[in-house]
Amino acid sequence: MSKQPEQILENQLIEQLQKLGYGMVHITNETELIDNLKNQIEKHNNVKFSSSEFEKVLNILSKGSVFEKAKTLREKQHIVRDNGDNLYFEFIQTEHWCQNQFQVTHQVTVEGNTSDSYRNRYDVTLLINGLPLVQIELKRRGLELKEAFNQINRYQRHSFGANSALFQYIQLFVISNGVNTKYYANNRYQSFKQTFYWTDKENKRLTNILNGFTSEFLEPCHISKMICKYIVLNETNKIFMVLRPYQFYAVEALIDKVMHSRKNGYVWHTTGSGKTLTSFKASQILTALPKVKKVVFVVDRKDLDYQTNKEFNSFSKGCIDGTDNTKQLVKQFADDTKLIVTTIQKLNTAISKKQYQGKMEKMQDERIVFIFDECHRSQFGDTHNRIKHFFNNPQMFGFTGTPIFADNAAKNELGKRTTKDLFGDCLHKYVITDAIKDENVLKFSVEYVGRYKKVETHHDASATEIDIEVEDIDTKELMESPVRLEKISNYILAHHKRKTHNQEFTGMFCVNGVETLIKYYDILHKKKEAGEHNLKIATIFSFAANEEDADANGFLPEELSVVEDPVPCMA
Repeated sequence: MSKQPEQILENQLIEQLQKLGYGMVHITNETELIDNLKNQIEKHNNVKFSSSEFEKVLNILSKGSVFEKAKTLREKQHIVRDNGDNLYFEFIQTEHWCQNQFQVTHQVTVEGNTSDSYRNRYDVTLLINGLPLVQIELKRRGLELKEAFNQINRYQRHSFGANSALFQYIQLFVISNGVNTKYYANNRYQSFKQTFYWTDKENKRLTNILNGFTSEFLEPCHISKMICKYIVLNETNKIFMVLRPYQFYAVEALIDKVMHSRKNGYVWHTTGSGKTLTSFKASQILTALPKVKKVVFVVDRKDLDYQTNKEFNSFSKGCIDGTDNTKQLVKQFADDTKLIVTTIQKLNTAISKKQYQGKMEKMQDERIVFIFDECHRSQFGDTHNRIKHFFNNPQMFGFTGTPIFADNAAKNELGKRTTKDLFGDCLHKYVITDAIKDENVLKFSVEYVGRYKKVETHHDASATEIDIEVEDIDTKELMESPVRLEKISNYILAHHKRKTHNQEFTGMFCVNGVETLIKYYDILHKKKEAGEHNLKIATIFSFAANEEDADANGFLPEELSVVEDPVPCMA
């Protein structure tokens, strides 16, 4: 009987994996899986277990949920031997991730515990130290990847948790129809939207499992590094998350800079692409480096300080002791806190005020890595220079979705400065076009409504026509014209239901300044009182210059919000 295309793909994949260094092992059932596990753990730890001792090992492996087992996998383990001695061992080497045992098997069959259980046979399984940590599900060319995704979900329901439940230790799934290949983390609530293509450093996809993906992503050292370094355990939701390729390359580039140079750099990742997770993982890895005394993650607004603390602690519970005030920040610089999250204002105060100089000066010669979130907002004034001049060994990295280049640099008393001027080279780029292609952000839908024209005669305009007639090019007069603001307000009211899918969504209306915002609010509020609409309107603004940062001295006033109606929705 001739082989089906899926079988041919499976055989070709296994052959390629063997060439990469995986040892082929024939495992058909759970008993053989456990026997192989015992041999591999013994080999990895250079120890021999008696039957009773290995039962204790299996008892450790059997406990907990998928999330708890992910922790067990990474923790040092202990049993009492038959002779009463203590034995410490590990399931995986996380610091030297290449120093693990790599095997490949296929068509392992597992049956559930109950009489009506399903009997499942898995395509290709990658074993690390005998544990099934990567499961690859293949479909023949032409079938949708969603079919492989759905099949893995069935395995999770029917048999991954059966018997010894060793398949609950899977960290990553790979689904492929040969031409298209994606990966994702093992979680309770799977979403196809959380499946990712792997790419190269330039964000070029490697989709063919036999031509690029396997040699790059499934190469033993790389897949082990992904599991050991680039999976984040989210304590809040009790799930684990794997980094996307652009996040991986950004962290790798940043770590390389710290390991092999004293140069700075910045990461250009578009808004909404997960910069917080990227910066957390970079910070977490950096804190483990002996040469780094502290990692300081700096944000530019107080509300971000709380939000970042919350997000960081969700990735690793208790990893951050939030800095509520400058005194607490100075204390963290002096104690053994490795990762600090603070605002640019408090950092500026800590290095500028005489009352803190005694404690802060003790840190001047230490190797400190600073990571600035949205670095273009707060780093174009005196504060940046103060930090550079105060610390003798700082290394500074910026994350931004909107870097400043020469053609869009605003000028202040320090002159025109770009992101490159402050931070050096761009370490990695993932721009809005990349994010749209990957469906990581919503697509743009741009409409041009109305136009500006110079005319000699006047005519009546409809309520939704936004043509404004001006005699000269006076931008301020044009943009703040009461006629223009009135017509735009009418246009919003006329089209709000259509644009928001019958008010299923809300809308945000961005304007050029506080004065204009107040004028719009007054217009819309009067129209509401007149019964022309019943929309809930809110205004959010800051008294401080944000993007332009006119003075840019590092001391930004607190942001204020004025909300008239209970729901923050600007039409």
